[in-house]
Amino acid sequence: MSIVNIRQGSTRLVDTKKVHLRGALYVAEARTRAMMKWFWMILAIAVANPALYLISVGIGLGGLIDKNVGSAGIDGVKYLTFLAPALLAQAAIQSAMDETVYPTIEGFKWYKVFYSMNSTPLSGGQISLGVFLTALFRTVYTVILYFLVMWFFGALDSPRAWLAIPTAIFAGVSFGALMQAVAAKLENENIFFVVLGRFIMMPLFLFSGTFFPLTSMPFFLQWIGWISPLWHATELGRYLTYGHEISSSMVLIHFAVLITMLVAGLYLSARIFTKRLAK
Repeated sequence: MSIVNIRQGSTRLVDTKKVHLRGALYVAEARTRAMMKWFWMILAIAVANPALYLISVGIGLGGLIDKNVGSAGIDGVKYLTFLAPALLAQAAIQSAMDETVYPTIEGFKWYKVFYSMNSTPLSGGQISLGVFLTALFRTVYTVILYFLVMWFFGALDSPRAWLAIPTAIFAGVSFGALMQAVAAKLENENIFFVVLGRFIMMPLFLFSGTFFPLTSMPFFLQWIGWISPLWHATELGRYLTYGHEISSSMVLIHFAVLITMLVAGLYLSARIFTKRLAK
């Protein structure tokens, strides 16, 4: 049988028009089905992490801080309220990173499933977007669960507390899109995970105004927060939930930084996926 006949037979089985229109959704569906194999583990992590943080840091350390600072609290609120938007954004960033970095390396190196996808009418851009959409789904799921746990612990006493959800998701997908582009570029990932954990994720968590205002840090370390999506999302979350004081220009800057990261990440991911799959 000739290659032409095989190709004609495959087009009878696959609606190429639908693939061109909905290809990214098909990839996202496949990735979500694979992710659901680990549903209970993902659920346990999504519930256990905020519970442990809130008990140890929010309630334990927070109780000592509130007792010593008096009624003024931190930034005018109790410590748990101050901490909540930062923890929510951190959870979103971690979830988005997990669901973009590992599947991308898996698709190109460990199992090479992207190459088999690309042998169909699916394009590199559609595969890239499909992975991103799966990360978006997991990020939304994780943030909502995290929010419910914080509500149970009384960390969300503001009627506008729910506004921390979109800002956290925004930070997660912005960082995830950028990390997806980085992961797609990797040829050797051995040292990458060490660098990612110790020199990217840990500094972002510690030096982004998570546990204390960024301005209380030495000036020469504050730049880490300025480039951190976690700090920008935390500032927006605190502003929207309990009225943390920031200027209108800073609100715009926070949004601009996150939007730039998101757009740049999506563009670079699609370009790198397409180029690498064409080799």
